[in-house]
Amino acid sequence: MKHIFLVEDDGEIAKNLTLLLRAEGFAVTHAPTQHAAAALLAGNTFDLALVDISLPDGNGFAVCTEIKQSQRIPVIFLTASGDEASVVTGLNMGADDYITKPFRPRELIARIGTALRKYGQAPARLAVGGVSVDAAAGIVKKAGREIPLSALEYRLLLIFWGSPNSILTRDRLLDELWDAAGEFVTGNTLTVYIKRLREKIEDDPADPKIILTVRGVGYRLGAHDAAQ
Repeated sequence: MKHIFLVEDDGEIAKNLTLLLRAEGFAVTHAPTQHAAAALLAGNTFDLALVDISLPDGNGFAVCTEIKQSQRIPVIFLTASGDEASVVTGLNMGADDYITKPFRPRELIARIGTALRKYGQAPARLAVGGVSVDAAAGIVKKAGREIPLSALEYRLLLIFWGSPNSILTRDRLLDELWDAAGEFVTGNTLTVYIKRLREKIEDDPADPKIILTVRGVGYRLGAHDAAQ
């Protein structure tokens, strides 16, 4: 049984989430504050953490840092804010995903499943065309230099890195990007973000070697190696 660490100060939300997660077969440990979270981390091992960004005695960023320093597990932020800066800050601090309140229960369960699969199956580090993604640390580098990405660009890149040997259809990418930016992601939006991502990570965006187009189907990742 997978053990979820829930850090959420709203008692009603925490109660409902605990009931939902237990109904899905997860064990749940709840902390309502940053201080309580730190105490529970000292004596427990978890498989995944759901962390609210806003806490009464601190914030979820500090909790995420503590989690990542002590355990190699995925962290998903729960936030009532669609503020891009907060999301990017969380991802840069090592969070693996985020979901904006209010969210659909099935979407949360799907995000949890995806995060657990990535940690269970995909290598923590992967290098393609000189670009490396350290999902545990939330860092993207090209030729040793960190690449600044928006929240949606980072999430899109993680989808490719999480399925290095698969062809990703446009429909699948749209499903996984659903409201990651707080709004519906259209086919045109996906095309724009693929273009922006290529401009940041490819040596020649007009002749991509990292994110390859599979005509009539979607995209796939180029030749890759495990990063050292």
